[in-house]
Amino acid sequence: MKRFVLGLLAASAMTATAYAETPAIVYDLGGKFDKSFNEAAFNGAEQFKEETGTEYVEFEIQNEAQREQALRRFAERGHSPVIIAGFSAAQAVDKVAQEFPDTEFAIIDMVVDQPNVRSVVFKEQEGSYLAGIMAAKASETGTVGFVGGMNVPLISAFACGYVGGVKSVNPDAEVIVNYTGDTPAAWNDPVRGGEITNAQISQGADVVYAAAGGTGIGVLQAAADAGKLSVGVDSNQNHLQPGSVLTSMLKRVDVAVMEAMKDGMEGNFSTGVQVLGVAEDGVGVAIDENNEPLVTEEMMQAVEEAREKIISGEIEVHDFRSDNTCPYGSVG
Repeated sequence: MKRFVLGLLAASAMTATAYAETPAIVYDLGGKFDKSFNEAAFNGAEQFKEETGTEYVEFEIQNEAQREQALRRFAERGHSPVIIAGFSAAQAVDKVAQEFPDTEFAIIDMVVDQPNVRSVVFKEQEGSYLAGIMAAKASETGTVGFVGGMNVPLISAFACGYVGGVKSVNPDAEVIVNYTGDTPAAWNDPVRGGEITNAQISQGADVVYAAAGGTGIGVLQAAADAGKLSVGVDSNQNHLQPGSVLTSMLKRVDVAVMEAMKDGMEGNFSTGVQVLGVAEDGVGVAIDENNEPLVTEEMMQAVEEAREKIISGEIEVHDFRSDNTCPYGSVG
């Protein structure tokens, strides 16, 4: 009996060690294959596995309560770091991180002030400013659209940067801004996204930017069906509607996830706040074979000039979240 108990203890120790070497990731509502924010996080985890040969574990939440449950379950099992995508997870991370002070946590898109938490946030307004320049250059009507997901300051930051970029090219341009809703369901409603896009097109919009998670798939589809252009977000979505997606505003969630996992594995995990903008290659615009025919040399020259000025500080793109205002125009 004594030998059996010792065997169990040894097996438990080995299991705990194995878990401790395995990172975990929790995706936001909408699922890991939303072709946008969550999928960027998934791609980062997959890249980590490919480069290191180390497995990871994952969980796709179906409701709000599961965020805290998943974080706690992974921490109890010894996974570290435990990474979660989405600003809505802040309260859950804050609570569970205090319960497990020896576990490393990372949250994407929100700041949680705990000594064992890495908070990764992005200057979405900068990447959206570049996308706005391209939209204004491509527009033939002088009217462009923006379809946001949940009406929260984060998405208004996307919208404000976009309006700023558009207005820098054409001060008289009209930017129609709409949001899909006020609840998390707004991230996964492609039908509604398509309806809003069609309404904006009927008002003259010929380029529509989607910052709406899975809802954006409907935006891109509706724009393509109407013979108009769209702008994707977070992941490179150019391939979803080749020849119709003008560009995608890249938000390197994949890099943030991969680096958090690698740092944890290598013992180099740092906590505190990481802010990623144009200067850090944390945001930008995607150019590939799917959208090259739509992108003119003049367009790319304007984008590169703006990019350099943002990095130098000559252009400071306003962050809506700093004061809940947008100096470039209304964002709803």
